[in-house]
Amino acid sequence: MHSSTTAIETDGLVKVFGDVRAVDGIDLTVPAGIVHGFLGPNGAGKTTTVRMLATLLRPDAGSARVFGHDVGRERAEVRRRIALTGQSASVDEHLTGLENLVMVGRLLGRPWKDARARAAELLAAFELDEAANRLVKGYSGGMRRRLDIAAGIVVSPDLLFLDEPTAGLDPRSRSEVWNVVRALVAAGTTVLLTTQYLDEADRLADRVTVIDRGRVIAEGTPGELKASVGNGALTVRVLDPARREEAGRLIERELRVPVRLEPDPVALSAQVSDLDRIARALAELSRAGLAVTDFALSRPSLDEVFLALTGRRPEPDAAPDAMPGTNEEDVA
Repeated sequence: MHSSTTAIETDGLVKVFGDVRAVDGIDLTVPAGIVHGFLGPNGAGKTTTVRMLATLLRPDAGSARVFGHDVGRERAEVRRRIALTGQSASVDEHLTGLENLVMVGRLLGRPWKDARARAAELLAAFELDEAANRLVKGYSGGMRRRLDIAAGIVVSPDLLFLDEPTAGLDPRSRSEVWNVVRALVAAGTTVLLTTQYLDEADRLADRVTVIDRGRVIAEGTPGELKASVGNGALTVRVLDPARREEAGRLIERELRVPVRLEPDPVALSAQVSDLDRIARALAELSRAGLAVTDFALSRPSLDEVFLALTGRRPEPDAAPDAMPGTNEEDVA
């Protein structure tokens, strides 16, 4: 466990591709022993940042340290402490699950017997032992992702970069991967999780950093970020759809916040920062003869935080951050 240390610390981190500042002065501090969510719209610079922290790209300016080791000057030390699982499974589908993990162990210098024992341990831990001798090409998407993560921790890393680990998976497979992440952190691994699934960050992350256009625009616990956009969302359904806009103007005047007309022709909603005004707004609707069939106040979601901060909703099915290929100097 490294709970008393800092896993990641960056100061003014910059990466430029031609005329594009993909990462534009990011300051980031990640305590050890937690899941830290790293969120942003498609193309915000998440993957580029991860690749610099994992020593696969050289920063153009600023500094970055992993457990105190500089990612530029102490690459070998950094690489001994980390593992990286990318956006698609990197296992060999023409090998069995067991053969994949044994191969990784042997490549990392483990003796054959030790590599096989570690592979069996991981397959059992990730509930893949019954499929250990099946070819990976017959695995489901969730099984492949679990095997991919297992391959990344054949030698247990102090820090694991998970870049969009559940992209394209069905809900059950996503839940399986989440359980794996929780188990890793319980065993002492720090996780930097990049994702555009806001519910994923809400369920897994102890802290969240939101970036947009290569810059940090918000940071805090999920609860703190939700509080930053108001105390909740008020949804009102009126009886007469012809009077919905009239009701919206009245609610907007009373709450002093913008009102959104929902796709449902009788529904409207607003982000509420002053809960005391809700009762007054509903009373004014009644006095104006605007019948309400129901209303509800819900806590804001991270999706709403994301929209408020970036002006757009996440695009989980979009392509990953655009990033030109690296050259030998980048990865040497």
